[in-house]
Amino acid sequence: MDTLKAFNTTLSKETRGNGHTIDLTADLQQAVRESGVQEGIAALFVIGSTAALTTMEFEPGLVNDLQRTFEGIAPAHASYAHEARWGDDNGHAHVRASLLGPSLTIPIVQGQATLGTWQQVVLIDFDTRPRQRRVVVQIMGR
Repeated sequence: MDTLKAFNTTLSKETRGNGHTIDLTADLQQAVRESGVQEGIAALFVIGSTAALTTMEFEPGLVNDLQRTFEGIAPAHASYAHEARWGDDNGHAHVRASLLGPSLTIPIVQGQATLGTWQQVVLIDFDTRPRQRRVVVQIMGR
């Protein structure tokens, strides 16, 4: 009987804020290799309420399209009750991150995170300033 394994690591990334999008795919695949898990799941969670995780084709055109879409949904210069309450400038960042979400779960099959050819795991920092972001990666399986 195979023993269930659990592996944890944290990815630290410097961001520029304002929608800065970072490809985490190579970091995730490295964590899967280090874990030794052949069949299981990888759970990723970004710490903070103004950043999010998703998958996409990580290329400049689509990154720009996504930025433009979020500007249409939650404009940076709109009025936000969050900003009125706290006197800050990042209400749109909280809304955008909430819509996308802080976590992903990705199957691991034959020792690899299961992603399509043009599918990368990305971190998007919506805040209005540079940040040090931490993404917790927990890998479980056999």
